[in-house]
Amino acid sequence: MKRATGALLGLALGDALGFPTEFQNLAYLERTYGDWRELPLRRPAIVTDDTQMTLALARALRTALDRGPLAPLRLTGPLREEFVEWWRSPENNRAPGRTCLVACELLSRPKRLWQDASQIGSKGCGANMRVAPLGLVRELTERQVSGAAQLQSALTHGHPTALAASELTAFTVRLLTEGARPAELPALLRAHAQSRRTSYDATWLGDLVARSHDRSAEEFIARGWDDCLAVLDRLDAALAAPDPEADPCLVTGEGWIAEEALATALLCFLLFPADPVLAIRRAAFSSGDSDSLACLAGAFAGAHHGADAWPADWVEHLEYRDELLAFGARWD
Repeated sequence: MKRATGALLGLALGDALGFPTEFQNLAYLERTYGDWRELPLRRPAIVTDDTQMTLALARALRTALDRGPLAPLRLTGPLREEFVEWWRSPENNRAPGRTCLVACELLSRPKRLWQDASQIGSKGCGANMRVAPLGLVRELTERQVSGAAQLQSALTHGHPTALAASELTAFTVRLLTEGARPAELPALLRAHAQSRRTSYDATWLGDLVARSHDRSAEEFIARGWDDCLAVLDRLDAALAAPDPEADPCLVTGEGWIAEEALATALLCFLLFPADPVLAIRRAAFSSGDSDSLACLAGAFAGAHHGADAWPADWVEHLEYRDELLAFGARWD
């Protein structure tokens, strides 16, 4: 099925589909495009910083794994280098998030600890929209996926909710590549969040918590998992009375913040589990952070259906296609 390839292509296609609809309200989208089910993909299919940073993480992960088993120090160096290179690139002109720009500028200063660069007050979606590669590498243990997902978030978005949402997003991709049924996902993610609620992994995060105002590491990380559990309640409410024609942002949120990006993207996928193209069109045709929502919905749909889920003529015109296919082949 080539699930890794499907996830990476779906992520980028959703990103490209949502790029021109981001920051637009539904009235504008309806006037411009008509029926959301017919939302077109631009040619060429130009992506945003969501795909660019996913590829930065993928390159760092490849470098780290080529050097041995995944570990914090082995990943941190390449990850920092790739993020800074993205920040400096002239191709970084796709309306990147302020948190990433500020953090990456600080990461570019060699003597600065990454924990001091982390924007610990930000739980924007810029960290979990790029985390999918960690769900695709089969040899990683659960602890490696958890730790690396939180670490890659923490380099830019250090808020505990950004950490937790990144971990849940990576595990959503992993569960789907392992064959989990879509309808099982909300319960599986809730169980994962509850089991991790007070687990602060200092091996991966170091003393990041010292930059917060929480009384303990357990209190710090629990705030993030509680936000994620609350948005999973909203997801359950949306799925109890599903309305595919309604704006998906109405119940689970617009997706500008991490936990809402996960929940609303997951909602779009679960509304159309058998039709990946409709799932990303629904996410892109919304009142929220459309490129990130469709990016995540595409990663979930592609991990479930595999590479053949996506129209060949869409893939043909996709920016970064060759690199996405190369990583997909590596992890399939």
